[in-house]
Amino acid sequence: MGTSMKIQFENVDFNSRSGPNGFGLKLARQFVQTGHELTNENPEVRLSFIQSVNNFSPTVLRLDGIYFNSAQDWESMNEPIKRSYDHASAVVVQSEFDKKLVFRFFGERENVFVIHNGTDIGLIDKIKPAPTGLSREKVWMCASSWRPHKRLQENVRLFQEHADPDHVMIVAGNCAKEHLTIVDDRVKIIGDLTWEQMISCMKASSNFIHLAWLDHCPNVVVDARMSGCKIYCSSEGGSCEIAGTNAAIVREEPWKIGLARLYEPPLISEFLIDQNEFPLTAIDIEGVAEKYSKILRNVSK
Repeated sequence: MGTSMKIQFENVDFNSRSGPNGFGLKLARQFVQTGHELTNENPEVRLSFIQSVNNFSPTVLRLDGIYFNSAQDWESMNEPIKRSYDHASAVVVQSEFDKKLVFRFFGERENVFVIHNGTDIGLIDKIKPAPTGLSREKVWMCASSWRPHKRLQENVRLFQEHADPDHVMIVAGNCAKEHLTIVDDRVKIIGDLTWEQMISCMKASSNFIHLAWLDHCPNVVVDARMSGCKIYCSSEGGSCEIAGTNAAIVREEPWKIGLARLYEPPLISEFLIDQNEFPLTAIDIEGVAEKYSKILRNVSK
């Protein structure tokens, strides 16, 4: 493992359940387990999430994608991120898709590394499947903080096309009702869940649908795959990079990297499903943390 380091986490809220913060917590726990010290006092190296205000010491920037929604003021929203990108000693992006996106908007630079997100397999193993009253084969699931590009409607339509009449679909996450006009008794909206509750539902489901358009490296897909679900995801974005070799990839019009009206995603008129071409990626937090440690160690020298 190498020597321990004094690491500062910047711009991470360990009490938040959002994607970046949830991943930050898993990474921080793993660092502590392997002997690193998390500190704000005289750190040897800093790991900044999304943007940094302290660009004067060894800093590794972990990007969470960048702004490319043409309906937003994407240029000024990207400004502090771009500044952090230019000043950081090294940059971690979450997917090959992200790397292309960032290079297209911010320009190429040295020391940019792709590390896919990971999850805690040990913790997942300890969580029991939620009692649904159905066999696992009959349960489908999707989860997100629902916004238009997460495409809840398409998720439900795919379920309706591929599921048997006695199957059900669990929809987790906030704002689901606002994004769903389809009425189907088999679709159960269960609202916002803690991470443990979500894993419990994933372990009770056989299929996990994530048709989000141009997603970066969704933690829910990482968690669902590690909980034993078969993943259905879009061909566009970074989801298929982590979905596993048995994933069902819904083929879409290839997206040309640039600005997009992100909240007006294309409709999927028919679900053309391909086998996943991406190789199996390791998404255990132990291996992921080791990759981060290696970069942090190199930078701190």
